Amino acid sequence: MRIWMHGIFVALLSGALWGGIWHLVLSMGLILTTGASLTLQVGPSVAAGAAIGVVAAVMRRPRGSRLHHIAGITLTIMLMCGVAFGDPFDPQGLVAAWQSGLVLVIAAVVIWISVIRTIADMPPERLIRYTAEKAYLRLIWGLGLMMFVLIVAIPFYVMVMTSLKSQQSLLLNPLDFSVDASGGASVLFRSYIELFTEYDFLTLLMNSALVSVITVLITLLFSIPGAYAVAKLRFPGRQWLSGSVLLIYLIPAIILVIPLYAVFSQLGLRNSLLGLCIVYPATTIPVALYMLRGYFAGLPSELDDAGLMDGLSRIQIITRIAMPLSTPAIATVALYVFMIAWNEFLFAFMFLDDVKLFTLSRGIVSLDSSEVPRQHLMAASVIATLPVLTLFLWFERFLVSGLTAGSVKG
Repeated sequence: MRIWMHGIFVALLSGALWGGIWHLVLSMGLILTTGASLTLQVGPSVAAGAAIGVVAAVMRRPRGSRLHHIAGITLTIMLMCGVAFGDPFDPQGLVAAWQSGLVLVIAAVVIWISVIRTIADMPPERLIRYTAEKAYLRLIWGLGLMMFVLIVAIPFYVMVMTSLKSQQSLLLNPLDFSVDASGGASVLFRSYIELFTEYDFLTLLMNSALVSVITVLITLLFSIPGAYAVAKLRFPGRQWLSGSVLLIYLIPAIILVIPLYAVFSQLGLRNSLLGLCIVYPATTIPVALYMLRGYFAGLPSELDDAGLMDGLSRIQIITRIAMPLSTPAIATVALYVFMIAWNEFLFAFMFLDDVKLFTLSRGIVSLDSSEVPRQHLMAASVIATLPVLTLFLWFERFLVSGLTAGSVKG
């Protein structure tokens, strides 16, 4: 008898895993927000989650009703408190009662939702192989997505909270990432204010923005016609060029930086932003060419033929037909190139000596010293992250809205 193909076993396993995972996550969140030294006891949540999984599998109907969800969440709270003989998150009473109570309610809600989303309408009896594998895939997908979000969210949370704290509070309890806003905005954002007033951080932002924008413009200027030529035109060496366009990435950047350092020193381009504006496009044009080539190749050739019959030149076909239809791909390449130039460190570290010419990544490294408080370094990291994050969110909406823009001519 294959136990793993029974609905009860899948529900019990899903509940136990979700109970333990959510207990760890919320306990860590409670520790980070309060600074209390809580003991991680996942046993009650694992047992309660397993029981809830079995109950949810047996009582499948009516799954969509509000009363059904309220009853399941209430039962989860009762089971967690009953198995733990009290508060499962703070048995020693180290944090405020409302904080542990809020975390308990959140835990019950997310455990219940996670369990019912995993088991869906799975029957408690023996399952066919397809249904069992589908349930396990939902469980693996949910746990994987959660781990990915945590890997991204926890460092960002710690970075933001550290940037809002004072040096005294960090020395008093380094694990306390709660924020005291009683001093007002000037005290809360002191690290950010001092970055711009004492460390000339605005110059770093302007340098990085200038280099990144110029890199994007130069990359698109060369990669768009190059990708169109490789995708649509026929010329000697086309297949070789198409297949070898990414060969530059087989050469490590650390090998290129030494000869470039010597050449740029003799040309007077080493300690200048112009040197970076030359090096960065040389490294981004191949990948941009590769990305745009596939998109241009997918455009119907009939559009090019119609443009040629209307008397358009190849440049006009690119600007009036290919580029409007390829707006999502061009926006994606622009964002990718901008992120490369914005975060690049090796060439900026080797080529730039003047503090007034430092880019953001180079300037943040210069702040990493015993003379600069840690909260200032975290504030600088937050400022460096926000522009890219904002651009990504904005470009995401732009990409979705531009998928069919210009594809139909009335």
